[in-house]
Amino acid sequence: MARTDFTPNRFSDLDLICAHAGQGSGDGSPLVTPLVQSTTYCRDGIESTAPHAYSRVSNPTVAALEATLGRLESAPPGVCFGTGLGAETALFLALLRAGDHAVCGRAVYGGTTRLFEKILEPLGVSCTFVDATNPAVVAAAVRPNTRLIFIETPANPTLELTDIRAIARIAKTAGALLAVDNTFLTPVLQQPLELGADITVSSTTKFIEGHSAALGGVIVSRNETVLERVRFIRKCTGGIIAPFNAWLTLQGLKTLPIRLRTQSDNTARIAAWLADRPEVTGVNYPGLESFPQADLAAAQHRGHHGAVLSFDFAAGDRFARAFVTGLTHCRLVEHVGSVETLITHPASMTHADLTPDQRRAVGISDGLVRLSVGLEDFRTIIADFETAFADAAVSCGLGREGAGRCLANA
Repeated sequence: MARTDFTPNRFSDLDLICAHAGQGSGDGSPLVTPLVQSTTYCRDGIESTAPHAYSRVSNPTVAALEATLGRLESAPPGVCFGTGLGAETALFLALLRAGDHAVCGRAVYGGTTRLFEKILEPLGVSCTFVDATNPAVVAAAVRPNTRLIFIETPANPTLELTDIRAIARIAKTAGALLAVDNTFLTPVLQQPLELGADITVSSTTKFIEGHSAALGGVIVSRNETVLERVRFIRKCTGGIIAPFNAWLTLQGLKTLPIRLRTQSDNTARIAAWLADRPEVTGVNYPGLESFPQADLAAAQHRGHHGAVLSFDFAAGDRFARAFVTGLTHCRLVEHVGSVETLITHPASMTHADLTPDQRRAVGISDGLVRLSVGLEDFRTIIADFETAFADAAVSCGLGREGAGRCLANA
């Protein structure tokens, strides 16, 4: 049955929950959550009701993380997995069976698309990919056998937004559940359950852990039936997060609010600077006044707009590759959410498994670059960019002052 007796968190609540993540109470309680590495637990007898029996099913350190992540969304304890994609897989196995249909936003993580097309469709689960920014298109894709609508907002890597409230109304009318991938903003900057979603899915590997040290994923919901089913799937498939990774994630979680706010401020400054560069034909960041969905961002986000942006070079693949490999302080990786600034070329990295037509359909050109801004002084990153722009222009044969003209020679 669904739970509805949850009081939304205030902003100050989130800071408190994160700072005290995993802590117990009472005389002699450890300030830092203990790391319990045991695979199994002793029982007093056959009829023991001890909370933990085997760490494939549950673990004290994992349980502390799950309780905290649930509290951040005014919900029961979440269900943690070894990766974000592992969490998505368990969710789909829990809610979908042969003959069922799902509707998925077309601008999502490439691994989500691959999971639907390569794993679920051969098992008899169909999926329609749609432009989720248009509620009418989502509604038109719904069928009598639609059981799930899955969206990611902001989307990876285009940052386009989906109106969670509008899609939640469509899902409710259809008798389907709405799941939102909230990896980019986390509960600190966006609360999908408060906006009408039934489920949130996040890769804790990214901003929640924040230090590129521990893989993980989580499902949070106020629907007890969904949580029970997801936990059963995890028990059967063995996808639980490792205790050490859960412990590292708890440590990262303590600084999540202050990290995200600082990183968001840095990102807004870099986005504004990029918007004036002649090499750049478009900057995708919800915090810009020029962003097409700025009003939705203001209504849906909690004061800040995250630490991920993307921008496009009209000069295409050649210029983009020269640029990302010419940076000194920005690390070229398939990742977001760390304390360091990270850069990715989606067409050749995160979304390489998609066909060129699929990438074009969701706005991923060969010249698109994704940036995850860290905690460095934003001026350091801008200076690094200026050098990389000039060096990329040289590789185009235009000289160090000709980066803006490189567009005509794509």
